[in-house]
This record gives sequence, structure tokens and C-alpha cells, in this order.
Amino acid sequence: MKVGLSCYDISASDLVALAVDAEAAGFASLWLGEHVVLPVDYASAHPTAGGEAHQHHTVVVQPGTTLVDPLVALSAAAAATSDIGLATGIYLLALRPPLVTARMAATLHDVSGGRFTLGVGSGWLEEEFTAVGVPFAERGARLDESIDILRQAWSGKPFAHDGTFWRFGRVLMSREPVGVPLVLGGKTERALRRAADRADGWFSSGTPSFDDCLRLRGRLLDLRAELGRHEPFAVHVRVATPDVDLAPYAEAGFDSVLVWADQVWPADADRAGRRAALAEAGARLGLVPRQGRGA
Repeated sequence: MKVGLSCYDISASDLVALAVDAEAAGFASLWLGEHVVLPVDYASAHPTAGGEAHQHHTVVVQPGTTLVDPLVALSAAAAATSDIGLATGIYLLALRPPLVTARMAATLHDVSGGRFTLGVGSGWLEEEFTAVGVPFAERGARLDESIDILRQAWSGKPFAHDGTFWRFGRVLMSREPVGVPLVLGGKTERALRRAADRADGWFSSGTPSFDDCLRLRGRLLDLRAELGRHEPFAVHVRVATPDVDLAPYAEAGFDSVLVWADQVWPADADRAGRRAALAEAGARLGLVPRQGRGA
């Protein structure tokens, strides 16, 4: 089982530093969440609010939240590292033209040496969709159509598309197939079914308990069996604290667990202090440091 970091509310320069330190400490991956804009006044509720999933960020979007473009920031992290996995958790695909996302993701996958995973979701913040000019009610259908376009764009073959939201003649994204793993988030029945049918893996929303992780993974695997899907399927789940006992997750066969980065790389410490705290957390989690890394 691999152990990675999940981060949000972080500047691009800090993300690069975190990626370097995480790689040195032995973490397997670094996942970056996003929003495009900060609606100052909004009424939308995060899907995990008040539910069974622990809400790490009690207010997900507020004026003091630091947002960055995840694909740009992760490209910088890729340039500063050599083997840590880099991923979006989660990228709001429905807010973007899918051909543009396909091109950017393929470029990041190339510059990272194949270390990038595109984790996507439909989104939940209606005011953000309004600000960007995308109808909130269309987000699920846009996500489905966008996934179709991503898959075709990365196929290495010319294709045309005549859908509900995008229509274009034959285009070619790349002369060779692009192997960007596509991971879907969300915990509703519709989201789980979409992930089981159309993704290479699933990323948990919020921070579900161990029992909820088992339940959600079980539902995903049941759905995949119903759909006749037998390809490898990775499940990535967050844990509430870095001190949680990981043995049950490993014994249950989870592919990877993710620790919240701000719990092990303290914002109020200097770079040396952050690096030391992360190394200590990695040691507690049983990670093997990578020799000669860090700055």
C-alpha cells in the first residue's frame, strides 16, 4: 500500500517545496485540490458537510483560501522532482473545454515522465459555475461528455465529436496514445457508477471513516463486476490524521491512503521545520526516505 499527501489552500511556490520534501521523505504521491474562483457569498454546501465523511476544511472556499491552477502548479512540481506521483484531487473538468484539458494534461504527463494522474469531478459550488458561465445543472452531463472527448483525444487517432455541448470535425491531439490515468471522485450512487464504468480509479470525497472506505470500495467493485469491468482499478482514500493506524487499510488491500499535507508540513514553520516535521511523519508511517533528495 502506498502513502501519499493530499493538499489544498497552498501557493504554487509552497507546492513545489512540498513536492520536493515529500519525495525526500518517501511519500508516493501528491494530490492537489482546486477551485477556479472564490465566490465571496455562497449558499452551496459541500457534499461531505454534515455527513459521514470527516470535513477537514470546515469552510472549503473563503476569501483567505489560496487557489492556484493545478496543472500549472503541478508542472512546476514535476520539474523539481523525479519520481513522486503527481495528481489532481479533484480537477473540475466540467468547467473547462475538454480538448484544452486533454492538451494540458498530456503535456503535464509528458513533462513529468508519466507521473501525472488526472483526478476529476463534477463540482459542487453552484456560484463558481455561475461565475465561470457554465450552467450548474449541466455539470454531470458535461462531465460525461468531457470524459468521452478526453479518451478519444488521448487515443493517438484522429476523431470527430458531435455531442450535446461540443461539436467539431476531425482533429488529432497526438500521433501516439497518451496514457494519462483518469480517476473520478464523488460518493453518490451516480458518481460511483460513473467511476466504476469509466475511470481507471476512484478518489474519496472528504475524509471517510475506515468503515465508509470499505463500504464505498465494496460498492465500486460490485458495480464493476455488474458492468463486466475487470481491468485494474485503484482506490485512493484520505485518512483523518497522520497518526491513524494504517494496518487495517493495508490488510484490506487498499491501493493508497492519503494524509492531509497541512497536518504534517506545518504552515507556521520555516522550510527546515516543515521538512523535519514531514520526515518525522514519514518515519511514523513507515516510509523509507529517498536518499539525496530535498533542498
